[in-house]
Amino acid sequence: MSDPRRQTDVVAAADRAGGALDLFTRASARLRRYIPFDAAVWTATDPETGLVTAPMLVENLGSGEGCGAYWESEFLEENVLPFRDLTRAAVPAAALRAATGGVPVRSARFRRLLGAQGVEDELRAVLRAGDRPWGLISLFRMRGGADFAPDEVALLAGLSEPLAGRLRRFARPTESDGGSTSSAPGLLLLDRHGEANSINDEARRYLARLPDGPSVPSALGLDLPIWVAGAALQARAIALGRDRGGARVRIRTVDGLWLTCHASCLTGLDGKPGPVALVIEPAAAADLTGMVADAYGLTSRELEVARLVARGLPTAEIAAALFLSPHTVRDHLKALFGKTAVSSRVGLVARLFAEQHRSSTT
Repeated sequence: MSDPRRQTDVVAAADRAGGALDLFTRASARLRRYIPFDAAVWTATDPETGLVTAPMLVENLGSGEGCGAYWESEFLEENVLPFRDLTRAAVPAAALRAATGGVPVRSARFRRLLGAQGVEDELRAVLRAGDRPWGLISLFRMRGGADFAPDEVALLAGLSEPLAGRLRRFARPTESDGGSTSSAPGLLLLDRHGEANSINDEARRYLARLPDGPSVPSALGLDLPIWVAGAALQARAIALGRDRGGARVRIRTVDGLWLTCHASCLTGLDGKPGPVALVIEPAAAADLTGMVADAYGLTSRELEVARLVARGLPTAEIAAALFLSPHTVRDHLKALFGKTAVSSRVGLVARLFAEQHRSSTT
């Protein structure tokens, strides 16, 4: 059983963050007081697919040059404690050595990467709000260190929901979002071995606008951000029958534009998984509405009410459409105004729909 005062202390540090990367930095520094670790990776995820997205904080692991192999193992090899399982687990945190009965070589990730890098144990967690994953954490202890203890696992698990709740706030639209952009999609092709071999000019321009972070070198003369490479790896995993999720991730550029990166694995002449086609384009407003609603902590019913408000329906018609009483609709509107910090229907529509529409079409 972890000390609740420690959880409160870490959350208080996160509360002072001005952005997602700052949240990771502050929370990691405070967490190290209670869970000693030698290295760490903190990353945001797309809440719909669980794929990694910007930003990512890599601590004491060089410049992140091993990230490509780490995520390739995560997506394409049989591993113990894959993040996709932790996302659905009753407890969203676990330690590798405890999960393998003290025999971490049972995990391909340890055999291929961690053991050779001198890692003794890895403690993982998914930051989730409800059933939505907003971030991932990996803490590492190097050889000679103690295994992660049950109370340390419990502390990290207890931080999952509060840190996710604070992290998702940074997915909310801002007035500075957007910027001029081409409406043409970017296209990137990777061969069946995952090597990028073709790209159009639009894709190069979109990639140039992505935040700094770990990347994978390519023969095209550019490094592929790990978030883009992750979508391609997920497409391959789906084609190989290792996962059923979607190979799609939304990434925010340095100037606030939301991009959607969608990967599909093509079938070769032999009927086996072949090249991967990856499309990058500005996210449609409709594609952002659900995420923005999650960022404000809206319930599914509140989002339904908000959508009908955006269509201009009065309270009585909203009530009839949703089989609710007008009083219940008014209660939902009151909750919507409180969560989005607005005082009118016009403000609500602008907050939830108009702002991300502007940033995706400017």
